[in-house]
Amino acid sequence: MSPTSSRNSRVNAEHLAEAMKLRSIWEATPHKPPQAVFGEMYGIGGQSAVGNFLSGRSPLSLKAGRGFARGLGVALEEFSPRLAAEAREIAAAINPGDQLPSPIAPVDMDLHADLAPVRVVRLTLRAGISGFAVDVDETEAAPIFFRTDWLRRRGFKPYKLIAIKIHGHSMEPTLFHDDVVVINTEDTEPKDGEVFAFNFEGEPVVKRLQRDAATWWMTSDNPDQRRYPRKECSDAHCIILGRVVHRQSERI
Repeated sequence: MSPTSSRNSRVNAEHLAEAMKLRSIWEATPHKPPQAVFGEMYGIGGQSAVGNFLSGRSPLSLKAGRGFARGLGVALEEFSPRLAAEAREIAAAINPGDQLPSPIAPVDMDLHADLAPVRVVRLTLRAGISGFAVDVDETEAAPIFFRTDWLRRRGFKPYKLIAIKIHGHSMEPTLFHDDVVVINTEDTEPKDGEVFAFNFEGEPVVKRLQRDAATWWMTSDNPDQRRYPRKECSDAHCIILGRVVHRQSERI
């Protein structure tokens, strides 16, 4: 065997070993989106690209490796020491050790695979084929970051979570104006006493859902019930968008 052939064999074996480790992590990770969605979310490519990387048919690139690390919530080193070393070399070239990092430099998510972003969005609701559709305007605020292990323990899928700002005072003293709440859009089953985001007559609202005499009602936590009366939640004019699972507030 020629030196070139021997070197190529070693490289191919290394790529296959990386793919085996990556696939093992992939199969052990719960609550992940389908391959096509995963590839689009983390900049890896379509379903075929994800499948080729997992099977070893395509050698992992640094971009793809970083995408898998972020999406699976693991360090790049866990499945590709080769790419981890390459990433360190690039980081060292960009930020030499004798230079202090800028205190306002943005967080490099490639170095924080244990975090998952949740988009803060503005909901715009409109009539659609299935009754209503949800458009998002991602200019409301910067994303909120959660530890991936925290999300996994609660069974939350990052791609099913969105965050919105609270507008108004109807949910005080539980939620205040400008608080940010995270909504699990996968959880739309009515639950007595839980707080949900609703599409109510074409407007996005956050209310507590209560059951009374076999009827579901949207209620406000504000004690001024004259100003914020409860409203019946039924039929197509009241659609649950998701359950509120987290609050971010500056009020103590």
